[in-house]
Parts: sequence; C-alpha cells; structure tokens
Amino acid sequence: MKDTKIDTLQTAIVKRVGSSATIVTDSHTSYQNLSYYFDKHETVNHLQDEWTKGEYHTNTIEGFFSQLKRGIYGIYHQVSPKHLHRYCQEFSYRYNTRKIKEVERFNHSLTICNKRLKYKDLIRKTV
Repeated sequence: MKDTKIDTLQTAIVKRVGSSATIVTDSHTSYQNLSYYFDKHETVNHLQDEWTKGEYHTNTIEGFFSQLKRGIYGIYHQVSPKHLHRYCQEFSYRYNTRKIKEVERFNHSLTICNKRLKYKDLIRKTV
C-alpha cells in the first residue's frame, strides 16, 4: 500500500473482499465506515486496552505481520516492491503451516511447486 489513508485502504479492501465477509479491524480511523460496504464490521479498540470483542480479535493478523516484518528485517533486510508479493506469499505459507513439522512443510511445498521463476525474469526491469 502506498499509504494508510482512508481512500487507499478502503478501496483496496472493498476491491478484494466479498461484501458478505465479516471484517475485523482495530480502531484506526481509516477503517471507519467499512460497515457501509460489508454486512458486518467489528472493531477492537486497542487504545482502550480492548484486545478481544467476544469472539473477534486481530491477534492472528498481527502475529502474521510480526513474522513477516521479522523475516524482512532479520533475514532479507530489504525487499523491492517488484518482489514484495513473493515475500508475502512465502511468509503466508510459513504462517499457515506453522503447526506442522518442518519435514512435512518441505514435502508439501515440493508437491505444490508447479512454476519456475527464471533468473532473467527475476532481474528484468519492469516498466
């Protein structure tokens, strides 16, 4: 995302999420009025020490972003916008398979590899 302004975030969310989805966010002002676009929008207000609201929370996504940021800062150090989606996919896979053994994850990743990224395509300049 180029920024976290209301128009930027809400446009991206509305474009990618079905209107019948339940949206759960923190109380950031850019998420205000999402209930206009979605059947249900729940807000957890961290500023008031609210971490859950019944069954709703943002802990899962915060855990994912924590691992993504640690991976970028601690392993890769920086990423280009051109390849950011690949890093996000890698860490999404790691997070979603976090409860299985490493050998199971490795074997599973081999079974889903169906595309080759050639080095010349990796370094090609985008227009």
